[in-house]
Amino acid sequence: VILPTLTTAVAIWLWLLAGVLFVLRWYSVERPGPPLKELFPYGEMRVGVDASYPPFAVATADDLFGLDIDLGRAIAAQLEVPVRFVNMGYDGLYDSLKADQVDVVISALLIDPSRTNDVLYTLPYYNAGFVLVSDSKQPITSMSALSEYALAYEFGSDADTFARAWRRRIPPFTTRPYELPTYALDAVRLGQTDAALVDATSARLYMRDHPTWSAQMNYVSDSLYAVAVRISRGKTWEAINYALQSLADDGTLADIVKRWL
Repeated sequence: VILPTLTTAVAIWLWLLAGVLFVLRWYSVERPGPPLKELFPYGEMRVGVDASYPPFAVATADDLFGLDIDLGRAIAAQLEVPVRFVNMGYDGLYDSLKADQVDVVISALLIDPSRTNDVLYTLPYYNAGFVLVSDSKQPITSMSALSEYALAYEFGSDADTFARAWRRRIPPFTTRPYELPTYALDAVRLGQTDAALVDATSARLYMRDHPTWSAQMNYVSDSLYAVAVRISRGKTWEAINYALQSLADDGTLADIVKRWL
């Protein structure tokens, strides 16, 4: 049996090390993605939006404004592609993707599992779920902590149904229905009840209008908004998802949400 010499063993080890380093280097190098012409065949990012839902999108005589509009512009800037918004009714948004009238939809669009055979959703950019709002001096951070407290909500709303379901799960709490989410939040701020169950958008807008109120907001359910792309446009979805993640990482997304909410 011929045993390898020390020099041969060292050489083999060095070649193996070089191979490992090459593989690591190969996968660490950022390579250019597909050309923009492949991602956006019309030379621009066409964004479908229903501009009748402030503060996410609203139309004026001259322009469109809102959180979704700013987000679309930020994604386009990240991808270095022109952007054009196509304003339409909410019912036509998914059809516009299917008919290739738009490249993406950014319009307070809830992730809908029943549509995942037709569209790809990006990572969520906003959570519009239910929140518990309470005074920060006596915070109530979860539905399970509501026992023996009083909860305000909008009568007849999804929040009403959500609260009733929780009353069957935990020891009793007092329910105080109001005509509007704003009135439920008024009741907490004025010390008439312990907490309010409202959607996150209503809570954020109310707290923005009452900056001196020391309140705490805690999510108790999720309703996630995401960008939608036709399922056959996987490369476009990857590019937009990457841009959205970059905007989240550098704080731009949080700034956009804060600007409008």
